[in-house]
Amino acid sequence: MKKLVSVFTLLLLCAAIARSQDMPGHHHMTSTADTGEFENQDWAKQRLAKSSRHQEWVKVKNGNREVSSFIVYPEVKNKATAVVVIHEIFGMSEWVQSLTDQLAEAGYIAIAPDLLSGMGPNGGGTSSLGDGVGKAIRDLPPDQITADLNAVADYVSKLPAANGKVVVTGYCWGGGQSFRFATNRPSVKAAFVFYGPAPASADGTVDKTAIAKITAPVYGFYAGNDARIDATIPKTIEAMKEANKPYDPVTYDGAGHGFMRAGEAPEPTKPTMSGNKETDDAAMAKYQKDLEAFKGNKKARDEAWVRWKKILAGI
Repeated sequence: MKKLVSVFTLLLLCAAIARSQDMPGHHHMTSTADTGEFENQDWAKQRLAKSSRHQEWVKVKNGNREVSSFIVYPEVKNKATAVVVIHEIFGMSEWVQSLTDQLAEAGYIAIAPDLLSGMGPNGGGTSSLGDGVGKAIRDLPPDQITADLNAVADYVSKLPAANGKVVVTGYCWGGGQSFRFATNRPSVKAAFVFYGPAPASADGTVDKTAIAKITAPVYGFYAGNDARIDATIPKTIEAMKEANKPYDPVTYDGAGHGFMRAGEAPEPTKPTMSGNKETDDAAMAKYQKDLEAFKGNKKARDEAWVRWKKILAGI
């Protein structure tokens, strides 16, 4: 997954994902600003390498499947709550691993399953699929996703260092899956949905039957510059209220879809002037646009972290 993914390709990918899921609301468009730093995640890799926390890859059994999962342990005295991290439409990335480490830094056992485990050549996962990641995610059976997540939640809840409490979080595609998982696992203590929609019925409306199964509070983290996802929030509020389910959505102004990742990426570099006015003006205009997007995403990411950790501390 080291090749440049065009915005056009991402739009096609999201549309395909929408058609493939049993809940049509599980599709996610990605803005130009969001895709700019995705493919080069050396900054996330470097941060991960500097961590002093215990990190390891484990194989979690789900029937005949093995789900390759990245787990990080906190440096704490007491048993900790576990957080299941669901990746974006890009699959298991260095940023996802870095985020998992950051959750451990905050005091939680964090585990991120590669839901594409076994779906690649020779039984590989995300890293083996290259340009085929999108199709592989599109083809994931919803029941397999649920079973994989249940297996991972069972595994992490029974670790000696765990206190038995499990929460779930997800981003983009994973945000929709985290909402959906809350409808499928009664024991989950909370769902943290980052810029993902609620489960939807075949006609695209909120799936009230699924919503009725939720037993945990759902916390939403949304971007102000993400009109497609934001358009789903009012109906989600309505459905959750009607079902008497706790739902706390917050929208971060100035942020774009994917702000948790984009807000961690390095600040855009000011271009070097070439002496050609037309070229320099275009480069400076792009820089200013990218800088504005970066600032909005970073502010949202920082505010979301503060809110998220405060909620987690109360679970």
